[in-house]
Amino acid sequence: MKKKIHDRGFLKAISAITLVIGMAGLPCTSRAASEETAPPFDTWLSELQAEAVSRGFDAAIVSSALAGVSPIERVIELDRRQPEFTLTFRKYLDGAISEKRVKRGRELLVEHKVLLDQVATKYGVQPRFLIAFWGLETNFGGYFGAFPVAGSLVTLAHDRRRAKFFREQLLAALDIMSRGDMPIDVKGSWAGAMGNFQFIPTTYRDFAIDFDGDGKRDLWNNMKDGFGSAANYLSRSGWDRNGTWGREIRLPDGFDFALAGLDRNRTLAEWQALGVRRADGRDLPEADIEGAIVIPSGHKGPSFMVYTNFHTILKWNRSIFYAIAIGHLADRIIGQGGLLTPPPVSDVPMSRADVKEMQTRLTSSGFDTGGSDGVIGRMTRDAIRSFQKSVGLPPDAYPSMDILKRLRGSVEN
Repeated sequence: MKKKIHDRGFLKAISAITLVIGMAGLPCTSRAASEETAPPFDTWLSELQAEAVSRGFDAAIVSSALAGVSPIERVIELDRRQPEFTLTFRKYLDGAISEKRVKRGRELLVEHKVLLDQVATKYGVQPRFLIAFWGLETNFGGYFGAFPVAGSLVTLAHDRRRAKFFREQLLAALDIMSRGDMPIDVKGSWAGAMGNFQFIPTTYRDFAIDFDGDGKRDLWNNMKDGFGSAANYLSRSGWDRNGTWGREIRLPDGFDFALAGLDRNRTLAEWQALGVRRADGRDLPEADIEGAIVIPSGHKGPSFMVYTNFHTILKWNRSIFYAIAIGHLADRIIGQGGLLTPPPVSDVPMSRADVKEMQTRLTSSGFDTGGSDGVIGRMTRDAIRSFQKSVGLPPDAYPSMDILKRLRGSVEN
């Protein structure tokens, strides 16, 4: 089960972003509140063990899995950590898609062709996408994580900050162990994601499959189960076997950026009539489907038309950057070229302090952001768009240091 480690830094960043985004809607408490309300650890652990056994999990396995576990301070630190700087699309894509990763992906696509074709026939997920997910999640099995899954989940479930969510993850992990699908000492990410495709325990429990029929769902050493489980998840999440994820496009001069956004679908014929073209200038495909336009790095960077499968990728990971990276890596793996419009080199990360200042200045200038929390949400983007319109800038709603500098200047003037 031990694997050679590659690209550890980027994979850790992916894991952190995934967890932050995936749990964005979960209620949180302050650390002080967590410490006040958390019950004594030993008492809490005994009660949890009793609950696991009452659910029918193997008592001996539950006891062994929880024996000697104690809160892991590093896990708490990682759960509390807030990135100091936002990650630009350019930096994200550079970390996600390298020539080395593309080359290795192509090799693995050939190596696993027979299996991938079998999986595609059953679940309808094209092989290149499964290879792309594998590459971004663990660098093709190069890094699974270094934290004991049971210890990490015990820590997070007891902490109270997201106790309900992680208690369910812990119980799901104990269920999987009781079924014999994974060992009790398995390691994963600090938040309990596991295996070649970094499934969290509830996803593992509900979507992992025994593709080869050997009686075990092994997502570490058995790529039949690994590819099959990933495809099963995507298929049950709405994957379109006849479609792709999207494509790079070219926007016409004077494009109304208010038309962009994941919730603003139009038919390809309608986009064509508005002057939208493929990135190389050719007409859009003559297909009876809808698409939405995504502009991840503002009007100076690339634009994308995204389809149903893009939304399915977002069910795996709610990061737009991640979903584009999956799609573009899949395209590169089958021989397509790089982006015709690269992300702008001039784009620099914004710190949380920068974002808060931008929000404060926008609000004081009459463009309500809903608060200055350092998080770029819909209200902040709407405020940016309104400000851009007011000063004659392309209203792409993209937060940048250029916008902050313009706001500073407008206040000073």
